[in-house]
Amino acid sequence: MATTVTQIRDVRRWSMLGLGVFAQASSAVFIHGVPFLLPALTAGGMPLATAGLLVAMPTVGLVCTLIAWGYVVDRIGEHKVLVGGPLLMFGAGVAAATVTDHVLLGALLFLGGVGAASTNGASGRVIVGWFPPRRRGLAMGIRQTAQPIGVGIGALGIPAVAAAHGVAAAVLVPAVMAGVAALGCLIGIVDPPRPAGAPADRANPYRGDSTLWRIHAVSVLLCIPQGTVWTFALLWLHSDVGWSLPVAGTLVTGTQFLGAIGRIGAGAWSDRVGSRLGPLRTVAIAAVISMAALASAAWTHAWWAAIPLLVAASVITVSDNGLAFTAVAEIAGPFWSGRGLGIQNTGQNLAMAAIPPVFGALITASGFPAAYLLAAVLAMAAVPLVPTDLRSE
Repeated sequence: MATTVTQIRDVRRWSMLGLGVFAQASSAVFIHGVPFLLPALTAGGMPLATAGLLVAMPTVGLVCTLIAWGYVVDRIGEHKVLVGGPLLMFGAGVAAATVTDHVLLGALLFLGGVGAASTNGASGRVIVGWFPPRRRGLAMGIRQTAQPIGVGIGALGIPAVAAAHGVAAAVLVPAVMAGVAALGCLIGIVDPPRPAGAPADRANPYRGDSTLWRIHAVSVLLCIPQGTVWTFALLWLHSDVGWSLPVAGTLVTGTQFLGAIGRIGAGAWSDRVGSRLGPLRTVAIAAVISMAALASAAWTHAWWAAIPLLVAASVITVSDNGLAFTAVAEIAGPFWSGRGLGIQNTGQNLAMAAIPPVFGALITASGFPAAYLLAAVLAMAAVPLVPTDLRSE
């Protein structure tokens, strides 16, 4: 007989959360850490355009397969995916460390991105499946810290290893993490219980109901302020405010950690009020206010206000991620949430990919305040799209 949510011990539940966070962090290192190889690649004589294409390949692999992995999770369960996906990352990373041909290296980095995509939906599904609603928001908020943790590990570890031991050794950093994650998930992850019946018998939650599509749209719109702040804050602090790069980088790094705390806090808040969508709407409104205020302060050069507003916006604009992620998993149900989370992440990643060129052109033409203001307007468009409050059950 299958173990139920209420029968599993707390220590086992939290250990699976820890494994999910580690697996997701290893994926984040592979996706977001490989671009930190740019200095080493170009120093070795590789043209910047070629190096840029190579380090983008993990992201391409991720975006192309998020929905497909969601389908696989829905069909075969979380345990097999959380073992197989990281194993694919591990194998691709180890192979990438042994090749010198640029085309083959790009193909292997793409394959590693395919493996990295597996953890997005599967780790979220484990949390929703094993944690009761009253703890689910907090648990998902903790899970959402995996991305900044992964980015931090990549930023600190990969350039240092590349400088000391070469590009091949640096590629092994996320590969080894993925191998450890696969082993841990093999031993420690258990598929959460599902209702009896075949997945094919379950109704498509996207048919005849716009709730999930509206949440996806809200998340795409709200990730634009987040991406704008993350992408351009360092440059703005250096070029407009006049800070040195080390000082500006310290502040930006600090906001990453504060953002992680914000995600946890938003999840705990949603548990307390018994709702994901109510807090999501409030966060959307706060994002509008913070980005509009930041645009105003940047326009008037009121740096005494602009710096605290940048910190506030950095925290607020990432706090919606776990709320929307949890809502999608809960509403889609156990036989569709894999695909739902895949669609959710695909839309966000595509929007994030468009931010650097689009907002970069806007900043070149009209300055940073215009970019912050446009981000506020797009966040404002998200507010009425948040579906009517849905209580956790």
